[in-house]
Amino acid sequence: MSAGAGSIAPLARVLERIYCAILLIGGITWALDVPSRAGLSLIEPEWLGPYLGVAAAAAFLQKPYGHRVGAVDVLAGLASIASWLWLAFHYGGWLFDVDGYTPEKYVPGIIAIATMVEAVRKSCGTAIAVLAVVLIVYGLLGFLLPQPLQADRVSPELLVMYLYSDTNAIPGLVLGIIASVVLAFIVFGKLMEVSGATGFFTDVAMALMGHRRGGPAKIAVVGSSLMGSITGSPVANIMSTGVVTIPLMKRTGYAPAHAAAIEAVASTGGQIAPPIMGATAFVMASFMNVPYAEIALAAVIPSVLYFFGLFVQIDGLAARENLKGLPADELPSLRTTLKEGWYYIFAFGLLIYMLLVMRREALAPFYATPLLILLNQLFSKRHRWSWADVGRFFDALGALFANMVCILAAVGMIIGALSMTGVAATLVNDLLRLAGGSPTLLLLMGAITGLILGTGMTSTAAYIFLAILLAPALIQVGLEPMAVHMFIFYWGMLSFITPPVALGAFAAASLAKTPPMQTGFEAMRLGSVIYFVPFLFVYEPALVLQGSAATIALYTALALAGVALFAYAMQGYLPLVGPLFPSRWYGIPLRIVLLVAAILIAMPADIIPGWTDLDLVLLALALVVPVVVFALFENQSAVRQSTSA
Repeated sequence: MSAGAGSIAPLARVLERIYCAILLIGGITWALDVPSRAGLSLIEPEWLGPYLGVAAAAAFLQKPYGHRVGAVDVLAGLASIASWLWLAFHYGGWLFDVDGYTPEKYVPGIIAIATMVEAVRKSCGTAIAVLAVVLIVYGLLGFLLPQPLQADRVSPELLVMYLYSDTNAIPGLVLGIIASVVLAFIVFGKLMEVSGATGFFTDVAMALMGHRRGGPAKIAVVGSSLMGSITGSPVANIMSTGVVTIPLMKRTGYAPAHAAAIEAVASTGGQIAPPIMGATAFVMASFMNVPYAEIALAAVIPSVLYFFGLFVQIDGLAARENLKGLPADELPSLRTTLKEGWYYIFAFGLLIYMLLVMRREALAPFYATPLLILLNQLFSKRHRWSWADVGRFFDALGALFANMVCILAAVGMIIGALSMTGVAATLVNDLLRLAGGSPTLLLLMGAITGLILGTGMTSTAAYIFLAILLAPALIQVGLEPMAVHMFIFYWGMLSFITPPVALGAFAAASLAKTPPMQTGFEAMRLGSVIYFVPFLFVYEPALVLQGSAATIALYTALALAGVALFAYAMQGYLPLVGPLFPSRWYGIPLRIVLLVAAILIAMPADIIPGWTDLDLVLLALALVVPVVVFALFENQSAVRQSTSA
């Protein structure tokens, strides 16, 4: 490393802290509408432009080209800031400018886009940066392709200015939501994490579930669902709760790959667990133009099905393998845990009240966060903050903010290129023609696309992409909008546990010291029922609270029964019956019969013309009862043989 590079490092460190502070304060300022209150009327791109530049500059410093930050990293960041500031200062005039796309407009735009693509590559990975570049090139050259891939012809200057300045492209509406409302929730979630909430929720889960059969795995489900609903990040959830739950599971008899897979699936589900659900839910509310509270409420039953299915799978595994819980003397007292950490519940309760009752999602974290800080400093015995803790907190936030803004800038490039070329407008008809108008085929296409996109994007970015390109086609064939958007949200998220790039499973594998790919396939098997759940609520909107109370209750009960039977059949165990045909040649075929029965119970009857729900339930029982009777007879015979021996 050269002396010059070494000498610039302290300056770069100061700059990075400044950039992080700007991202935090800028988001809070915009969310609280401070500019307009101060008499300063700003159009959204006039504020988002500098915000984008600072996020890119932070990304250059956080992931330098060499081992240490050098002049190139600093200058690239400053170039990005300058190009986006140019947009902010001139945007108002450009709205009424009739001079066309002159060099003083599109040259800064080229610099802004180029530096942003590189910042995306550094902070979010090569895959999404390459996808953005491919679609920009498609915007330029797509007119040369044959139908149906042919795009409208667009001049380079027009494409650059559209991506650079249009609210349907990089400085768009979704980025505005993320950079104001969502960042405030990220601050609250990160604060909960670093103030000891992870340990608190894990202790609560241990006190409630630790003594039960397979207790450590059930601790992982309860603890990760509680923590995941706050952080919204599967990997962060795994790395915080998994350090406790994975060793406990291994100690009580779980194979290392099983332990890692359970933690990965449980933590991934945190993204769809109300009340916070991470960034994607807020973006969904924006796309659907509904209050966030409606999204959170609609997610309640799907999230219950998700965690219930996982819980049943774990219970079946524990029963089949005869895995015990933890000794009572090793478990924390629920009374003591609540006494020491009650203030987490209080701050969390305030947040939920403001979100779901007052419906003030924009302001909720601005009340809950300072309350949590105050209560933590007054009542915490182990997690009071020092100035060093504050510095580490801001460093962590800066990395999160820069990553989030950069990846949504990349999504803006993708959306902008597709919109400008006219492809987005025609894709709905192309998809409908390709699927022959079949909702099932469209759903399968969406599921596969969501998994593929999720391997290179965050679940938020994958959701945005599918919400623009696929959701309109699904809605046009008659599916309910809330269920459609929840469906594509789920399938973008499930990439975290689905090989070949199962980021959540790989993170858990690093803690359990197991092969990543083996852990990924184990997570996919343990979470198999979860791949079934999205099809339930997209075919029966009552499961996303679209319908009467009686309808919602009926289909929730049927879905729970179907999910339970599906999960137990996958694990080869039924309560009150015992193991299902271990080591018998007919075991797998008969378990498949139970899986078919589970689907018949849970799926709504109107997907089969002329059938009723009662018809499907009776058919399912006709399949289940003989299998259960046969299993009881076989298990009793095995017991008698063992006794006589």
